[in-house]
Amino acid sequence: MRKNTVYYNELSEKYKKISQTPTIKNESMNRLKILTALFLFAYSTLIIQAQTDDGKSDFNPLTVGVPSLTIAPDARGGGMGDVGAATEPDIYSQYWNPAKYAFAFSKAGIGLTYTPWLKRLVDDIDLVYLSGYYKLGDTDRQAIGASLRYFSLGSINMTDHSGAVYQAVNPYEMAVDVGYSLKTSESFSIGSCLRFIYSDLGTGIEELYPGSAWAVDIAGYYNNYIMLGNSESLLGLGISASNIGSKISYDEGNTSNFLPTKLKVGTSLLFPMDDYNTVALSLDVNKYMIPTPPNTEGMTAEEKQNAMREYYAISPISGIFKSFTEAPGGTNEKFRELMWSVGAEYGYQNQFFVRGGYFYEHPTKGNRQYFSAGAGFKLTSFQLDVAYLISTVPSNPLDQTLRFSLSFDMDGLRNLMK
Repeated sequence: MRKNTVYYNELSEKYKKISQTPTIKNESMNRLKILTALFLFAYSTLIIQAQTDDGKSDFNPLTVGVPSLTIAPDARGGGMGDVGAATEPDIYSQYWNPAKYAFAFSKAGIGLTYTPWLKRLVDDIDLVYLSGYYKLGDTDRQAIGASLRYFSLGSINMTDHSGAVYQAVNPYEMAVDVGYSLKTSESFSIGSCLRFIYSDLGTGIEELYPGSAWAVDIAGYYNNYIMLGNSESLLGLGISASNIGSKISYDEGNTSNFLPTKLKVGTSLLFPMDDYNTVALSLDVNKYMIPTPPNTEGMTAEEKQNAMREYYAISPISGIFKSFTEAPGGTNEKFRELMWSVGAEYGYQNQFFVRGGYFYEHPTKGNRQYFSAGAGFKLTSFQLDVAYLISTVPSNPLDQTLRFSLSFDMDGLRNLMK
């Protein structure tokens, strides 16, 4: 298989300066190259081989700014192949579908999750996610939620020719959001949240600055019981449009990148096997709502530059509409941009849980394909969950990713204190 050719946007061109900086020692330079490549491409779908055996290049992934926003933060959803748009409400619904909080069983909850990221390659990249909600009033119809996401790319020592450290950089991304959800009927709710996003790549490269952006999520959730045979099952339907907002720039507005604006549509069915055992099956379909990049294969250097300049000049709102209508490969390419997640959760007495799932992304759009497995243990006041990712494609840096989540039910804690 021939090596692919990926034409980077203007932001990534700035990152290439890292490897050209003469005062960086080889060890530090290699680490910077790895972190830069991983940051830009490992979870924004640009590290995968691009050409088929016959030499044709169909590889045309969607590149986004602040790609860490796309990382599923919690172990429950992560253990089921990254599903969550329509699963039963939990403390981490702020990420998957904020409208679900209106159907939460407890008055309030708070949770913390930790994910060592790309552990196979480096040992100090991680994601920390704090989330919580509170139900307003006594009508059980509305709730507020909030979350804080912090993604660290570790510490990098910049050294001169003698090996002396002259600067330490600590690239990171963070986002904080608040949301509101409301039941409009006994079976349907709507929700929205406002998010502030900040990204400091901390490279010390001239003309490269921290970037910030604002975004909103809009979501809906349907939750109702249906009869399947002699059993009453819980059907969930969910839709969420996340990270609709401004672009983000790292050079004071000269160039800008699309946020990972994403549409999630999902369904879930919780089926009681008997008084003690339940099984939930879930399906999510995801799609980035950003325009498909032009296919620059066969273009001259000037034509490529002009094509990419026009692409990055598209406004975020216009890009949302173009994401459904325009692509170099036509309708077939649009279908290839869909990402599929299927998951299952077995529960015993609502205390012990075993989970599994599968995530699929088309090879020409990133080739993230993996199984996941997880387990959970729940007591009255807290729940502990863990998830593990198993890649089905070779040389995937996401392979063997672990997630840990610890959540607390405020009603349960209050009962313990009585």
